[in-house]
Amino acid sequence: MSIVVIGNAGQLSFELVRILGENTICLGPEDTDITNESVLSETLSKLAPSVIINAAAYTAVDKAEEDFDLCHAINATAVENLAKYCKQSGAFLVHVSTDYVFNGHKGSPYLTDDTIEPQGVYGKTKADGEKALLELLPNSSCLIRTAWVYSSHGNNFVKTMLRLMADKPQLSVIDDQIGTPTWAKGLAEVCVSAAQNKTQGVYHWTDEGVASWYDFALAIQELGIEKGLLSSAIPVLPIPSSQYPTPASRPHYSVLDKTSTRDTFSSLNLTHWRTQLSAMMDELKA
Repeated sequence: MSIVVIGNAGQLSFELVRILGENTICLGPEDTDITNESVLSETLSKLAPSVIINAAAYTAVDKAEEDFDLCHAINATAVENLAKYCKQSGAFLVHVSTDYVFNGHKGSPYLTDDTIEPQGVYGKTKADGEKALLELLPNSSCLIRTAWVYSSHGNNFVKTMLRLMADKPQLSVIDDQIGTPTWAKGLAEVCVSAAQNKTQGVYHWTDEGVASWYDFALAIQELGIEKGLLSSAIPVLPIPSSQYPTPASRPHYSVLDKTSTRDTFSSLNLTHWRTQLSAMMDELKA
């Protein structure tokens, strides 16, 4: 089986390479233009992959509000281009989407077939990418939605909190946005499983459990001190979203239901987010 990864700089591609091996072909912007159908098709035709994992995305949620064209090109047009290539070539496509395709008002875990109602540019472009994928490649693709992703690689909430907790006398963190932190390592494992088994359908993958960003921050500080990544604790204060306005609105509740994932990917262990956080922070310490 020949697997090509789209994206070479993000958290997910980093974890995919750790699983698939250093010789894995990861296509970055220097290798091809995923937003140009003919250029992308020519690149992929030379490689002739049997499976493609799309780990590329525009994820700057606030910046997206003023950068619609580029955000749409990467999150929607590129997905359509990949789906068109796969339809023509017979390749299988694994694509990663987001909790932001939902409106965040439900108050209970989102099912895979719940109504799509994104609230901002980022979510809308990811929803457009999903639509293109499912229309063009309904029987030869796997769509995996995730949320709150972090890794030992790249920029993310965990590493930002550790830096601020080392530099600031106190922090304020939002406590009324609820979701589930997700170590990119587990997300990569389900992507690889879907690729190797050509598992068709729509699935949700996060770690287990529920947290607010405030809960997440407190756990980061506690584990950071325990592991010697922080020297001392600072006050962390809970605040509502209204006290921290951002250009893009965030889902207030974006916990994803993983029932079908547990059934289909039964060989993979869904683990509580705090256990996963501790394991990732051990990597940081090492």
